[in-house]
Amino acid sequence: MRKSEITDNYNGVLQLPLGSGFNAFSASSDVMQNIDLKGKIAIVTGGYAGIGLETVKSLTATGARVIVPARDMDKAAKNLTGIKNVSIERLDLMNPASIDAFASKFMETGDPLHILVNNAGIMWVPLQRDQRGYESQLATNHLGHFQLTARLWPALKQANGARVINVSSFGHQMASFDFEDPNFEHRDYETLQGYGQSKTANNLFAVELDHRGQPAGVRAFSVHPGSVNGTDLGRVAPMALFQQMGTHDADGNIFPEVARKLKTVPQGAATSLWCATSPQLNGIGGVYCEDADVAELDLGNIDHRYDEPSTLRGVKPYSVDAENAKQLWSLSEELTGVVFSAD
Repeated sequence: MRKSEITDNYNGVLQLPLGSGFNAFSASSDVMQNIDLKGKIAIVTGGYAGIGLETVKSLTATGARVIVPARDMDKAAKNLTGIKNVSIERLDLMNPASIDAFASKFMETGDPLHILVNNAGIMWVPLQRDQRGYESQLATNHLGHFQLTARLWPALKQANGARVINVSSFGHQMASFDFEDPNFEHRDYETLQGYGQSKTANNLFAVELDHRGQPAGVRAFSVHPGSVNGTDLGRVAPMALFQQMGTHDADGNIFPEVARKLKTVPQGAATSLWCATSPQLNGIGGVYCEDADVAELDLGNIDHRYDEPSTLRGVKPYSVDAENAKQLWSLSEELTGVVFSAD
C-alpha cells in the first residue's frame, strides 16, 4: 500500500509495480490508446532515430506539436519527412553553447513545455572528451540533459503539469556513480563503466528533479526501454562486447533465439510514452519504469542473463538513493556551471 504522505521516490520507496495492465510486449499504440495531446508541446532529444523517432510519431499522432533537437540535421530531416506537427532545431548535447542557444530560442516563443523526453544518448564509445574535458557518455547522456532541462525549466513550470522523461537503461546496473572520479581522470577507462555511470545519473537526476519539481507541478521519470532490436545505440561497440555477453556468435551474428526475444522499436518506445502521458502515474514521480509499469527494486533477488532479455529488469538501490541524488545535483551544477534552483 502506498502511503499518501510519500511524495517522492527517495531510496526507492515508490518502486512498486502498479499492475498497469501492460507488459514487455505492449507497443506504443497500446499505451497511447485514448490519449489526447491536442494543444500540448513536447521536445524529444534524439527524436529522429530508433525509439526516439517512434516516440515522436506517437506524440504527433495524438495531437502534440513536437520539437526535435538534432545534431545531424540532414538525418533528422530525412527521417522525419512526412510527419506533421514536427519541427527540427540544431542541438549538440556535448556543446554547452549549443544547448543554451536551443533553449533560448524555445523560451523566446513564450510557449509552455508539457513533455520533455531526454532520449538522446551514446553507448559503448571509446574514451572521448568534450571541450571541458568531460567524458563523452557522461557529458551527452546526463550533463547535457541536465543543462537543457534547467534552461527549459520556466516553460516546464508554465505547463502546470509537465513531465520530464529520462531515457535510462538496465545498463545502470553496470556501475554506480563515481563521485571521486566521474570523468576517468585517475582510473582506467572502461566504456561499460562510463555508460553505466551515465545511466545511473539519469535515474538519480529523475529522483531529485521530481522531488524539487513537485511544487511547480513537474514530475520526472526514468525509463528502461528494454532490449530493443533495430536501434543505432550500439553501433560503435566492438563485437567482442556482444560476444562476451553471449548474444552473438563467433562470426558476429546475433543468435536467432536471442533476436526473437528482443523488443521491436514500438515496444521499446512504449515505456517512455507511458511515463509521458499515462494518467496511471498522476501523483507519482521519480520512479524508474520498465515494460510500461513501475519497476521493482533489485535487491540481488533477480537472476540476470543477457541472452534472456526478460531477466534484465529491476532498479539498483544506489541509483535511487536520496543522498546520491542530492550529491549528483550539486556536482552537475558544478560541472555545467548552471545553477538549477527548480523553484
